[in-house]
Amino acid sequence: MKKNKLMIMTAMLFLLASILIACNKSTTKPSETENETEKAEVEQQTDETRSFETERGTVEIPTKPLRIVTDYYGGELLSVDANVVGVEPTAFDNPFIKDLLKDAVEIGTPVNIEKVLELKPDLIVVMYDENYEQLSKIAPTIHIPYGTATNIQETIKLFADITGNHEEADKFISKFDQKAKEGREKLSAVIDADATFGIYELTDKGDLWIFGDNAGRGGQALYNALELNMPHENNNEEQTLQLSMEVLPEYAADYMFLTTYDPEKKGEALKNLKDSSVWQGLDAMKNNRVFYNDFDTYYRYDPIAIYEQIDLFVDMLIENPTK
Repeated sequence: MKKNKLMIMTAMLFLLASILIACNKSTTKPSETENETEKAEVEQQTDETRSFETERGTVEIPTKPLRIVTDYYGGELLSVDANVVGVEPTAFDNPFIKDLLKDAVEIGTPVNIEKVLELKPDLIVVMYDENYEQLSKIAPTIHIPYGTATNIQETIKLFADITGNHEEADKFISKFDQKAKEGREKLSAVIDADATFGIYELTDKGDLWIFGDNAGRGGQALYNALELNMPHENNNEEQTLQLSMEVLPEYAADYMFLTTYDPEKKGEALKNLKDSSVWQGLDAMKNNRVFYNDFDTYYRYDPIAIYEQIDLFVDMLIENPTK
């Protein structure tokens, strides 16, 4: 009897010891999620830096920034697959990238320093430099002035250099070049080689402008990607030119694409333009080759927008051939 009791007690002690060992292992072993979080934190903390030359001097930046805030360059950064955690308000009006910004925070215009601080960025990229000194105290800050890059290839190369995402940049350029090639092939069958294409914008004050190949409004897609003809000589320095109604016929194209800056949606300026005898007398109007386009869709000139604008132009032109 005593022997049996001893055997039972021994078995129970053995079982209890096994349970304690198992519990100890389960409580000390981190989960896969915890491992990934720790790994990401270590990578961020131990990330090496490198020197980056800017107009404001040399800046030490992470070789692979993980949390980027920008006052303008959301689309440019996203095109090379960078992680944008904070961006200026109008980026969310950009139809081509707003879904990619679903986890990003709006940081205000001008930049709200407190919001940026809360985001804990490891890199800040700005077009405007009025808050440069304050932002530089939060994280390494790069000033990229407007017009630093003059085409999509330069833009992609620049932001690949900033982020270290060279492989992602190469993939985007390859995809872009293929899209542009396909667009040119489609148009060659329906568009006369000598036809001209003009980009215009009307303001709510009634001012009329014509645009070149690097000032948004679809210029890079139309002239650089699709290689279509401008209606006027462009020396790449004068990207925008204000036109009076008297000289408009001299700058009119066979195909005319018009956006209207009308933030209050009054529509008065556009109505006056359409009703004018000069506008009505243009060949493009007579041939039904004037296109009234959405401002937010064509204002954008980041690489993602330009890529998507190629198809938009191709579809419009296929429906209105010259051949």
